[in-house]
Amino acid sequence: MTIELKLSRSNRVYCLGETVEGKIKTIFASPVSYQKIIISLTGTVNLQVKGGVTGVIESLYGVVKPICIIKKSMELATSAGKLGPGRTEINFSFSLSSEKKSGYDMFYETFHGGNISIQYLISADVTRGYLHKALSATLELIVEHDKASLIQAPISPELTSFFITQDTQKHQLLPELSSGRFQVTGNISTHCSLSEPLSGELIVEASAVPIRSIDILLLRVESILTGERIISDTSVVQITQVADGDVCRSMTLPIYVMLPRLLVCPTVLNGPFSIEFQVSIVISFKSELSKLYPKFDLQTPRPWLASLTLPLRVFRTT
Repeated sequence: MTIELKLSRSNRVYCLGETVEGKIKTIFASPVSYQKIIISLTGTVNLQVKGGVTGVIESLYGVVKPICIIKKSMELATSAGKLGPGRTEINFSFSLSSEKKSGYDMFYETFHGGNISIQYLISADVTRGYLHKALSATLELIVEHDKASLIQAPISPELTSFFITQDTQKHQLLPELSSGRFQVTGNISTHCSLSEPLSGELIVEASAVPIRSIDILLLRVESILTGERIISDTSVVQITQVADGDVCRSMTLPIYVMLPRLLVCPTVLNGPFSIEFQVSIVISFKSELSKLYPKFDLQTPRPWLASLTLPLRVFRTT
């Protein structure tokens, strides 16, 4: 006895205002009686304040209630009946639209973060009365903004020039680096479309200490309003290596970073929560001290790291 949902689009990606079409598929060994067959759509923003981030704050304010974006249901069968043995398919369709009566005029894209997740679920329920357990199936939709509200492409990315020297670092660098000359220049896009790569270029002008690697870190900053306080958590979404080893001086290195769709969404600045992004250029040097720490721990300042972090605004274009 199985029940599953199948959408007309294999990638399950829909824009606001489009029609969602699909089928409820059942496979039974014998006829099954039902009371109702209901298809429903629920969109929620789930906010989770981790104990490691807040500690006492979480115990004071408790669990943050989820925000309902959309909630609608439709009865495909309003009266009792039977589903025959073998395979049965029931078609359904509905319009994907927001409900402003919920108090939130904003329609958010699908997103899965560490503390904030925006999820849209389609559920099919076959109710069978008091003595039988209902049959259910759930499937996630990937929702994007409606095309009419998007910025018209093409848009040139906004490039920000940067300079990294021993004087720009807040922590003490290696004595060898501080005594010699160190300078890295370049530019990188700080306004980036979700469907386009984060691009730029980087030049190592001079470095007295050999370079181990140059990495681009994509950082995500999730902030949640709990009571009268805002709790923020910064996490590394993706690490892209630009160079491996001691690169040639004065050579232009291209920066090309694809944004992971489900882990990145357009920048959100809202009352109950916000989702922002940053891009960090991290240069690590060859040092015996680096062997004492994990290689992937690039976000924490270390004596053999030089870094620069810039705010990144993410948007979507047609």
